Parts: sequence; C-alpha cells; structure tokens
Amino acid sequence: MEGGTESGKDSELIDAVFARTGAYIMGKRMFEEGEVVWAEDLYEADVYVLTHEKQEPWVQKGSTTFYFINDGLDSALEKARQSANGKDIRIQGGAETIQQFLNAGLVDEFFIHIAPVFLGKGIRLFEGMNPEIYDFEITEVIPSDLTTHLRYMLKKK
Repeated sequence: MEGGTESGKDSELIDAVFARTGAYIMGKRMFEEGEVVWAEDLYEADVYVLTHEKQEPWVQKGSTTFYFINDGLDSALEKARQSANGKDIRIQGGAETIQQFLNAGLVDEFFIHIAPVFLGKGIRLFEGMNPEIYDFEITEVIPSDLTTHLRYMLKKK
C-alpha cells in the first residue's frame, strides 16, 4: 500500500518466502516489466532470466545479479541450485515460465495469491497442464484484508 510501512499477514508471508529463497528463476517478459520499477537489490540473491537473447549479467548494487540464460530450463535450474546453497529456488513467473517448470515435474510447492482485482487479460496459469503429473494438497490458507494466499504441496504421481 502507499507508503509501504504497514506490517501484516501479507508482508510476513513475503518476508518469510524471501528469507528461505536462495535463487530465483523468471521469464524475460517478467524481467522486462519489472526491471524499470524494482528497487536496487530487491531479491538479495542471484536471478536467472530465461531468454533467447544473449546478454551480459546485470549486477545491481548489493547482492542481486541477473543472469540471462539462453540454453534452456535445465541449465537455469542447475545454475540456480548452485547459487541457492541448499535454500529454495523460487520460480518467479510469468505464467509460461511457471508452466514449463510444472510440466517438467520440477515444482514441489506452489503459492497462489487471490486478490479482488480483475485484470481482463493475460496468460492462463494452468492452460495446457498435464493433470497426470501431480496430486495437489492445500497445506495452508492465509486470509488477509487484501489477498487470500493458498499454499499447495505438489506430489508427483
């Protein structure tokens, strides 16, 4: 919210996720849309951007470096594992990137954040998903005034 100083269930969840994450993977579209508005060192970890373009790493002030990976999902995941030092790897998005990791059977936990905002367009997150890969189990529901957060554990079938 404006000012960004209030603390509550939403900020506690985000803080906890950031604390346990050692590396991030995101798609090029998400990177391009966020790059102009993200604070310096927002992620405080290495970020691997899936892209078809070759680009030198972008080093922000602090501890965030964006690496541009153009040799595939497996390469990005391996590099993220090395950076994460045993901590979580967060697949940040967008929808196509998340779909690739889900369809490859590489996701073990999933958050969905439901907010009362109608966007009107976009890529459907579960479009084209193979229902034979996972069983989903809701493990936590966190309601707040702004959003309902759902945590799922994904078990491979």
